[in-house]
Amino acid sequence: MSKGFDLLDYDMNKVLFVFALESEAGAFFKDKNVVFTGVGKVNASYHVTKAIAKFNPELIVNLGTAGSGYFKRYEVVNCTEFVQRDMDVCGLGFEMYETPYSKTPIVLQHGLIFNGVNRGICGTGDSFETNLTDKIYNLVDMEAYALASIAHAENIDFLCLKFISDGADDEAATSWTENVRQAPEAFYNLLF
Repeated sequence: MSKGFDLLDYDMNKVLFVFALESEAGAFFKDKNVVFTGVGKVNASYHVTKAIAKFNPELIVNLGTAGSGYFKRYEVVNCTEFVQRDMDVCGLGFEMYETPYSKTPIVLQHGLIFNGVNRGICGTGDSFETNLTDKIYNLVDMEAYALASIAHAENIDFLCLKFISDGADDEAATSWTENVRQAPEAFYNLLF
């Protein structure tokens, strides 16, 4: 399977693997440059900025779980487009998801294409989404938009792969808890 790029094109000392939680990495990535950001956009922004200063990466690889009613559970999806799904300043005349006074488009496009893997639009927000219908995104997480935005601003290559752990529905919390354990091996097998 062609990947569209090869990790071997990068000095592995210049690749930064970013996870929100240790459970999303397991023991598979312990010999890599890894940062665990914690949950949410603020934590992700803070910890990845510190890691960029420390590692000076050429590539940031964000691996984590996501919910989706569009993609199949246990599927790994390549995200190259990102929406800040909890940005709502419509009351001041801005479009839904638009960041006021920012030149960043509503749908941020930044990310390497991983051939052979379905691509998705990731809606990132600081809430646990359980009603994913009629949105401009087809999977949800809590960190990727922030990471993509920083990588874009810093001109760093970015790869985002999300393991679909739940349906972003009423059973999402239970499904995520049960399925997150399968994500590390799925990522490792796909990348290496």
